[in-house]
Amino acid sequence: MSDTPQTRAFLEHRELLFSIVYNMLSSVADTEDVLQETWLSWSTREGIENPRAYLVRIAVNAALARRTSINRRREEYYGPWLPEPVVSGADPVERAETVSMAMLVVLETLSPLERAVFVLHEVFGYAHAEIAEILDRSPAAVRQLAHRAREHVQARRPRFQADPQVRLEVTEKFIAAIVGGDLNALLEVLAPDVTLWADGGGKARAAGLHPVQGRDKIARLIVGDADRRPIPSLGVQYRTVNGDPSALLLSGDTPFAVIVLDVDGDQITGIYAVTNPDKLSHLAPLDLQ
Repeated sequence: MSDTPQTRAFLEHRELLFSIVYNMLSSVADTEDVLQETWLSWSTREGIENPRAYLVRIAVNAALARRTSINRRREEYYGPWLPEPVVSGADPVERAETVSMAMLVVLETLSPLERAVFVLHEVFGYAHAEIAEILDRSPAAVRQLAHRAREHVQARRPRFQADPQVRLEVTEKFIAAIVGGDLNALLEVLAPDVTLWADGGGKARAAGLHPVQGRDKIARLIVGDADRRPIPSLGVQYRTVNGDPSALLLSGDTPFAVIVLDVDGDQITGIYAVTNPDKLSHLAPLDLQ
């Protein structure tokens, strides 16, 4: 990009645009494509009084248009689908726009417009009147969308928000039990009604076509799978994934899995395991250098 007023304005707001679009799409690759479309539309514009508002409007509507192709891919997807993880360092600056993996899973059940309104209003603090201008809808229609989205999310959002340090300690115990093949340690850390979502996309090891529920079933599945197909030179880095302390597993220098847990007290109520290599490939240049 050349050093022009358009370039400077786009780069100034790029992080905001990425966060909004990613929270609408749950896909890093699609978010980057939308940002490229936004740049191409923006780069020839001149005399815009409010670049931030204009860029957000372009990006949000481009993201809404992209949902059609994403939904088509979802319909053809093999097994459980999870968002592409966004991984940061061990101690990131807390950001208000960080949305957890569990919440992104809930947001996938909203309509595209409901999700756009929820993200803009609840996560980024846009007023209903501002959202109405972005979406070219009436304020009354936006308020109705916001009400439906909020009710839907509140009924399905995770019940507990564990302290980050507790979440990290439970994650470390869980990973140690997996690596050690320790069935008893796994049973100890899993809640009775725990659910496992394993997203391999048909390209990597996973737990089948549907989420798995129940402590005994999940513990035996994990230990049995490790016994059948041991992973050589498994490394672990504890990172922050979508705002939560989580584990990045490495086979050699290659990302093998991202593990994110829902925690209640000192027990695990939900396990989100992303092993699809397509959803991990963007981690390598930034996180493993």
